[in-house]
Amino acid sequence: MEAINSFFDEDVDPLVRGWIHQPHDPRGDALILTHGAGGNCEAPLLVALAETFCGDGYTVLRCDLPFRQARRFGPPSPGNAERDRAGLRNGVAAMRKIMSGKSGDGKVFLGGHSYGGRQATMLCAEEPNLVSGLLLLSYPLHPPRKPEQLRTQHLPNLRTPSLFVHGTRDPFGSSEEIKKALQLIPAKSELMEVKDAGHDLGFKGKAQAPSLPARVLSRFDETFG
Repeated sequence: MEAINSFFDEDVDPLVRGWIHQPHDPRGDALILTHGAGGNCEAPLLVALAETFCGDGYTVLRCDLPFRQARRFGPPSPGNAERDRAGLRNGVAAMRKIMSGKSGDGKVFLGGHSYGGRQATMLCAEEPNLVSGLLLLSYPLHPPRKPEQLRTQHLPNLRTPSLFVHGTRDPFGSSEEIKKALQLIPAKSELMEVKDAGHDLGFKGKAQAPSLPARVLSRFDETFG
């Protein structure tokens, strides 16, 4: 059955702004998805994942981080990272309000591509009980060609179960590097590799990689089911 997709705007600071996908047959669980440093919540991969998860009964919010709400183009600045994490925290709170009174056990999951996923891990390292699990798409382990600049300092404090989805040709971290980083995480953490894919996970639209969202959903259900 076709899901309902409508604009969502929560008047808090920072704002929660994006699109809500409401399933016709909800399972009682929810997923929040956000974007990388160069994109927004209209990224084709996020849209496809939202539609796929919603079709399986998840209520999905795909939202713009505060830095993207402030300007349409350009990367985030390091000084805004804490505000972006506050935006994700507000997104979780907004989703819990949406889910209140619905059937199911009310699990809320948080996911993000690249920068958005990194901020989600940092937030959950600080607040381990915030969500039931993390979906991390192309975690940016280090800048391209700068493997010495690892972004792993917070991972030993990450106690939220996590599923990492990573391309085997991602310049932000090789398969060997990401596997080594996952060993730092005390919580359950699993890796789904996407063969021959780069930082975009090989997804430039449904025509190019129609099976990827379904594969991610299947592995997600295996990990957190």
